[in-house]
Amino acid sequence: MILDIGFLDDATRPTVPRLEDITPAQRAAGEHLRDVHDHIRSELQTVKVLIQRAGTGLVSKAEIAAETEKLAMVANLRRFGVLCGQYCALVNTHHSIEDAYLFPSIAAISDGYRRVADRLRAEHGVVHELLERQMATLEQLAAEPTPAHFTAATEIFEALERVLLSHLGYEEDQIGDALGYYGLV
Repeated sequence: MILDIGFLDDATRPTVPRLEDITPAQRAAGEHLRDVHDHIRSELQTVKVLIQRAGTGLVSKAEIAAETEKLAMVANLRRFGVLCGQYCALVNTHHSIEDAYLFPSIAAISDGYRRVADRLRAEHGVVHELLERQMATLEQLAAEPTPAHFTAATEIFEALERVLLSHLGYEEDQIGDALGYYGLV
């Protein structure tokens, strides 16, 4: 089902040298980025548990809806639609801000940072495609909770989880310290 997505090989990710002598104040911007990413990671884990519970057939749509009401992203992004739509909107908004404002600043530092920013933008495209497919499979699963729809939703989720978690860690490692060091935020 997901074989036609152009997954990027993590081994081909460009890197920049570690910055030395980062002050706590400079490190704060990267820690804020990690905090934002931790929120995304937490909400991703919640979606994972809900998919697992939906697949067991032991939980009703109403129970899942009640649980999703507890998610911060649901309260903050209610206007964007269903659960995955809200999660997709959260990640898409975060990535759009990075693409439009953060990555051009990072790219201007050096050729090495430009290559990292270009790679991060390319990874955003893969994440976006996975989010779109996840939304579609979850809608199918909610409408018809069959084993085939559960398998499809799980397959996409596992790919999304793997790609997104790897992407977030790579971004933090490569540009986190640079944000404060170069005064970008």
